[in-house]
Amino acid sequence: MDVLHLTGPVVVDADTERPEAWVVQGRLTFSPPDGATTITRIDGFAFPGLADLHCHVGLDSGGATDLELAVKQAIANRDAGTLLIRDAGSASHTAFLHERRDAPKLIRAGRFIARPMRYLRGYAREIEVADLPRVVAEEARDGDGWVKIIADWIDRDLGPDADLTPLWPSDVLAEAVAAAHAEGARVTAHTFATESIDPLFAAGIDCIEHGTGMTREHMAVAADRGIPVVPTLLQVSHFGSFAAQAGAKYPRFAARMEAMHQRRYEQVRALHDAGVTLLMGTDAGGTIGHGSLADEAAEWVAAGIPAKDVVAAATWSAREFLRVEGLAEGASADVVVFAGDPRQDIAALAAPQHIILQGIEYGAR
Repeated sequence: MDVLHLTGPVVVDADTERPEAWVVQGRLTFSPPDGATTITRIDGFAFPGLADLHCHVGLDSGGATDLELAVKQAIANRDAGTLLIRDAGSASHTAFLHERRDAPKLIRAGRFIARPMRYLRGYAREIEVADLPRVVAEEARDGDGWVKIIADWIDRDLGPDADLTPLWPSDVLAEAVAAAHAEGARVTAHTFATESIDPLFAAGIDCIEHGTGMTREHMAVAADRGIPVVPTLLQVSHFGSFAAQAGAKYPRFAARMEAMHQRRYEQVRALHDAGVTLLMGTDAGGTIGHGSLADEAAEWVAAGIPAKDVVAAATWSAREFLRVEGLAEGASADVVVFAGDPRQDIAALAAPQHIILQGIEYGAR
């Protein structure tokens, strides 16, 4: 029997460290196993496999990818230490990845849901307003317990006055979220705009993506209700270029995007200080490369979030929110080991020394 011996510290969560652990037949144990024939010692700081809660496997800048590229995207995440992905909308049907032991655990939200001409071309399932509750229920049944709604986007029909505007009336949005909940699924929403947040809260939304338009009052509500936000700072860092591209054609939209770009660090600090649960997400799959979680984490630290909180958002806090076990007795051995402690220096996340997925060790990139 081959055994991996993690010689710690093994960091279970913010309050628990173990001096050592063992990987036996794909499972984690904190008790020395009997009958081992080969024991491979692995030194370093062992953490639960990293989790990316806003990632798009099977998607690139043109929309749906072929299955071969979807696999390559999944493996790129694995080789960077990301072993758990909530796919926050994809144009491809990627459920086949569930059968691959070499790919990160994938929790799918199905197709994005948007209105015609109100999101990126080729990405979403585009529907009329009245169809939202029915389609949300369908995507809930097709996904892995999540549905992704596009809550706001630029309305170009307004001409020079074009700006971010909500896509769905409040009553329809509330009916749609209720339909997802009836199917046992949770709903997350892409939102840049301030105007979308109150209807999402009223509808009973379960998670917020980006949240760039949230006010301090919104943050207080999110903190009180336990609604997490996935800030996607790598994506928001592109808002300045979006504003420049909009230019004189859409000046109101351009001004808003530039303002959100300029205050992006302040926004994330305010969310953190308000007590909002922040979860890590790269938004990889459109223009952002897969395996970028360490870069996203570095952006959080640059924004002023303590490294220990950043690591929690990418490990045990994310797993608890997704209801996926971390480093527990008998759990799947999904572990990433670093030479240094990323809670002290976030740069350590960019250099995993050992990656163990379902008990199998893979080489880091």
